[in-house]
Amino acid sequence: NRRLAVQILYAWDLNPCIIRQQLKEYINDLIENYGDEPPSYYRFASELSIGAIENQDVIDALIQKHTQNWQISRIAKVDLAILRIATYEMLFREDIPPVVSMNEAIELGKELASDESSRFLNGVLDNMRSEIDRPARTPVKPQR
Repeated sequence: NRRLAVQILYAWDLNPCIIRQQLKEYINDLIENYGDEPPSYYRFASELSIGAIENQDVIDALIQKHTQNWQISRIAKVDLAILRIATYEMLFREDIPPVVSMNEAIELGKELASDESSRFLNGVLDNMRSEIDRPARTPVKPQR
């Protein structure tokens, strides 16, 4: 479902005319047309997408801080979507250990982009993880 969240953020980034007030409707439309599973199956992707978009200013500031010599606008859109999802998880989803978010992001980078992307993602996220004040390998809060 993280893959769907990345696809939603990618589409969001390409369609900036969609205002945040229409966000949930936009995501629900994407999810309804995504596959054969019922919409409840895609709840996790929806939570990640909405959370990443609603907190995009904080997330992008942290990404910018850790992408030395790169402006956000120069980061490949797929890599940026993956970074935003992983950063959202690391900052706001205490039920997901940061290392899990990092590993999932790296795998998505390999699957959706390239090995070079996965190395880039790993470097940025590893630098971020060192600033996050919580255990790297265990959740702080139980899963909902």
